[in-house]
Amino acid sequence: MSETELQKAERQFAQAKARLQAAKNREASRQRKLDTRRKVILGGALIDLAARDTNAAAMLDRLLRNLTRENDRKAFEDWSQPTAAAESGEAARATPEPPSE
Repeated sequence: MSETELQKAERQFAQAKARLQAAKNREASRQRKLDTRRKVILGGALIDLAARDTNAAAMLDRLLRNLTRENDRKAFEDWSQPTAAAESGEAARATPEPPSE
């Protein structure tokens, strides 16, 4: 039994709709990956800057102390924040204060 013109049009419509949804999903995935990459790059840049600049180190410390989510705070429990290097070029490492609740 062959499909009617209406059935064929409905099938093609469903296939086109599925292709459109797949394209939307790919774009959303691409955007999430790009957003994550940007966050990682900015985080690395901030950590690097904090190792050289006391103002950036203080800002990073404030950001860490103001994390509200428990899982986010746990990620930094054993992390040592780099402190701004002294004039001699030596970088000391300091442990950030635990987040206040």
